[in-house]
Amino acid sequence: MSTSLTQARQCPALLIAAPASGQGKTTVTAALARLHRRQGKRVRVFKCGPDFLDPMILARASGAPVYQLDLWMVGEAESRRLLWEAAGEADLILIEGVMGLFDGTPSAADLARHFGVPVLALIDGSGMAQTFGAMAHGMATYQLDLPFAGVMANRTGSPRHGEILRDCLPPSITWYGALPRSTAIELPSRHLGLVQAEELQDLDLRLDAAADALAASADTRLPAPVRFAAPDQSPELEPWLAGVRIGVARDTSFAFLYQANLDLLRALGAELRFFSPLADAALPEVDSLYLPGGYPELHLERLAGNASMRAAIRAHQAAGKPLHAECGGMLYLLDGLTDKDGARGALLGLLPGEATMHPRMKALALQGVELPEGLLRGHSYHYSSLACDLAPLARGVCPTYQRTAEAVYRLGRLTASYIHLYFPSNPRAAAALFRP
Repeated sequence: MSTSLTQARQCPALLIAAPASGQGKTTVTAALARLHRRQGKRVRVFKCGPDFLDPMILARASGAPVYQLDLWMVGEAESRRLLWEAAGEADLILIEGVMGLFDGTPSAADLARHFGVPVLALIDGSGMAQTFGAMAHGMATYQLDLPFAGVMANRTGSPRHGEILRDCLPPSITWYGALPRSTAIELPSRHLGLVQAEELQDLDLRLDAAADALAASADTRLPAPVRFAAPDQSPELEPWLAGVRIGVARDTSFAFLYQANLDLLRALGAELRFFSPLADAALPEVDSLYLPGGYPELHLERLAGNASMRAAIRAHQAAGKPLHAECGGMLYLLDGLTDKDGARGALLGLLPGEATMHPRMKALALQGVELPEGLLRGHSYHYSSLACDLAPLARGVCPTYQRTAEAVYRLGRLTASYIHLYFPSNPRAAAALFRP
């Protein structure tokens, strides 16, 4: 296809959505990606809305990086560019929805309508018969201008169960088939969502089993091509981080990283050097540090016990070098963190305060925050609460008017918050956080 920025591109595409969370969207999206990839097709997968865990699974299934699409956090123009670029290199584009199809502002349905991507509705059919048809009809007709491809059942109990669900559909709704209930293909979860891909030793076996089940029971033909309009000419990025070495924490404790964030830092000229606060004894030679979110509460003993790494990060801060920490990365900076069982770990002591894990979610919200460097967008999602006497530098604002207003703390060149920032929302501001 032409590489002209003025020419639209076409590619078969589906947005896999459901009436609610927990219906199996990631399993089915990953199974479709793995199945078509095994057939030699180039598959690009996107995740609708803020998420770190689902993309890890989807990237393993498709063999390609997974990016976010969102009309607010990512923005319409950047989402359009990502889809257009994918259409130029892929045989199939899959987009996993978020929550229920119509939930949130913007919703997965908003994204599907805006870009003309047909919706494949996935409905958990377990414990259900003819009501399945009513749910499918509702999803297909609730918004008359929604492009709708059809419906697939998940977790059916038998071939006969699948036939019952198929036969109750209105004639206007296409049946895509059923995926049977099986522990061999389900993806395990924990409090923030799915278990990380690197922690699932049998992930590829699960993905192949799910792909096999789809091939045996569902319609897996490529959907009709979707026309993706060409993006506007993007302004050239300046090398604001030329020669800057950024140490990025990345292991099972700190893994909540947007691929788009890493791409942007490199495009701005930075050299990324990954390290593990769990396993490494020292930092690499770096000018700045990036501590992303993750699961520090699951590794408290090892993090607290790695005294040499703790000393190295303290020395980095004492030298006045930039350090940006998000959510779990911020918890690592605190005096201590107490897990849900009451066990406390003493951590870096760079940010005065204590955090405590809770069995229920404490915040889930989009956040825009005006920093001295500029306005950046992102989101927060955490099960911990923070007690910190330091006056915030700024507070986030939720575009959907939720009460969540996450604090952003700053000490010298250290910046920390619960907010997971999406750096491409303001490249110049993101660069300023890391520039020495």
